Amino acid sequence: MTKWMDIANSLKGTKEAPGAVNNKVIIGWAKGLGGWIGQYYTKDSIPWCGLFVAHCINKSGLSFSQQSLSARSWADWGQPCEPQYGAIMVFSRNGGGHVGFYVSEDSGAYNILGGNQSDSVNVTRVAKNRFLAARWPKEEKAPKGKPTVVKAITNFFSRNEA
Repeated sequence: MTKWMDIANSLKGTKEAPGAVNNKVIIGWAKGLGGWIGQYYTKDSIPWCGLFVAHCINKSGLSFSQQSLSARSWADWGQPCEPQYGAIMVFSRNGGGHVGFYVSEDSGAYNILGGNQSDSVNVTRVAKNRFLAARWPKEEKAPKGKPTVVKAITNFFSRNEA
């Protein structure tokens, strides 16, 4: 278990507020990171998968670049690793990218714990053909070895996390 995954798991169920209202928890993550991030994230309707990952990494005491809010920018963060529990996983999607944390996988998909997945923090199945990179914090030694493939948690594939 990793500290950032403990933090991420504790946030499962966090959801965007409906309509013009904003979830103060999500906005609070941005304010806690400070700088331009706190000024940029004024609405929970702004894509926040990168914000979720940055919040979890920051709260676990690890460093991140304030440029790491773009989902695809996480592909250059830390060090490369094999997809495994706790790895930061970067994916392509129409109009951009997506980032979250590896939980498990099955033959066709990675099960990703992430933010802004159907407007909430949850575990979602993301097709393997969208995979771009797996990353691990430079401050931590990445575990070696390949994870065990598990049975699919659902037949549903996430197609667009924005």
